[in-house]
Amino acid sequence: MSEYAKLVEHLSANDILDKFPEIIPLQKRPNSKSSESSNENSKDAVFSGHDEEQIKLMNENCIVLDWNDNAIGAGTKKLCHIMNNIELGLLHRAFSVFLFNERGELLLQQRASEKITFPNLWTNTCCSHPLCIDDELGLSGQLSDKVQGAKVAAVRKLEHELGIPEDETRSKGTFHFLNRIHYMAPSNPPWGEHEIDYILFYKVNSGEELTVEPNLNEMRAFKWVTQTRLKEMFDDPNLQFTPWFKIICNSYLFEWWAKLNDLSSVENDQKIHRML
Repeated sequence: MSEYAKLVEHLSANDILDKFPEIIPLQKRPNSKSSESSNENSKDAVFSGHDEEQIKLMNENCIVLDWNDNAIGAGTKKLCHIMNNIELGLLHRAFSVFLFNERGELLLQQRASEKITFPNLWTNTCCSHPLCIDDELGLSGQLSDKVQGAKVAAVRKLEHELGIPEDETRSKGTFHFLNRIHYMAPSNPPWGEHEIDYILFYKVNSGEELTVEPNLNEMRAFKWVTQTRLKEMFDDPNLQFTPWFKIICNSYLFEWWAKLNDLSSVENDQKIHRML
């Protein structure tokens, strides 16, 4: 185990709240998607030169976690993605959607230039965060409830980023929870990621197609790829990929993809897989 992993593992809920007084404890959370005002954020030096719409999203209330994926409280997206905070052990919950059409092709997106973290990189279909609100938090603390919260958040973000209507996501396919990965990765300074990431496959039903109308403030481009095409993309030195996407691909993706018609042997893994 790395020294960083040991640091994170030994942080209690009280330690986390003491280190980061900006975190709103779970019992006192506002149960709202965002905190603060965008006017306050826009004056912050870390946002100098960044896109106003993306700055507003930095007010969103992420779910701050302990080592065991227990919710501690609400912390803004900005707080959770500052590398100095991450180096002190600040951890939050995320999800990554891998969406497949009926032909077994995976939908990739290239993140927009406007993105504050990891701009312009290619990645899986949708990567974001459940928010510290009732229907995305998993209030009971049971893994099944936390998974359901991640799925609710995924439906919301698939519409926001890719323009896939929420009713289509709910009616034209099925989510499958694979596992959770815990990783940390620096981005462009001063930003980074430190997440327990819920990996969700989504399979479109036979005979169905989803509407994809990208939000260009979120993504530059998208493409459907086969396994062969994705491997060719990895070999192209002109293309760059997000760190979590590379971790998932190197560790799991192609094995899971081969079982796309029957995921029963690989889904609902209870373990948190540490990649620290």
